[in-house]
Amino acid sequence: MATKKGKTQKGPGSSVIAQNKKARFEYHIDETFEAGLALAGWEVKSMRAGKAQLTDTYILVRNGEAWLLGSHITPLNTASTHELADPTRTRKLLLHRKEIAKIFSKTQDKGHTCVPLKLYWKRNLVKCELALVTGKKLHDKRATEKDRDWNRQKGRIMREHNKA
Repeated sequence: MATKKGKTQKGPGSSVIAQNKKARFEYHIDETFEAGLALAGWEVKSMRAGKAQLTDTYILVRNGEAWLLGSHITPLNTASTHELADPTRTRKLLLHRKEIAKIFSKTQDKGHTCVPLKLYWKRNLVKCELALVTGKKLHDKRATEKDRDWNRQKGRIMREHNKA
């Protein structure tokens, strides 16, 4: 059965490889971008197996290029043996020059930074969703936690009401 071009086909697995859940709690998200990643073959195989982490990862713009620092991709035992696999190497992000310039100018402002939100598959390519963010204060984090608890409680109440 043929699918329309441009539509993503939902399979048995999710297209998300890794998420940075901590970023949504720690920061206010101002703007998001989609970037490609320059990866080695063993890294793609490891990502297909779900062996990637984005905790404590950030984006650095240097010499007109964007780099992903601190991400960890665990090499598989069956990956190529002739290549030395460095799980925490810096990986180049593939963005347009205007996007890189915008990220660079915003990160120069005080209190702004750029962090990756998630790694995911787009057809057969690995993409990284990154965001320009500002840090949350302690009372903002408490409000986020309070809202999350209330939404959870509201869901429980609705489920109980629908059962009856």
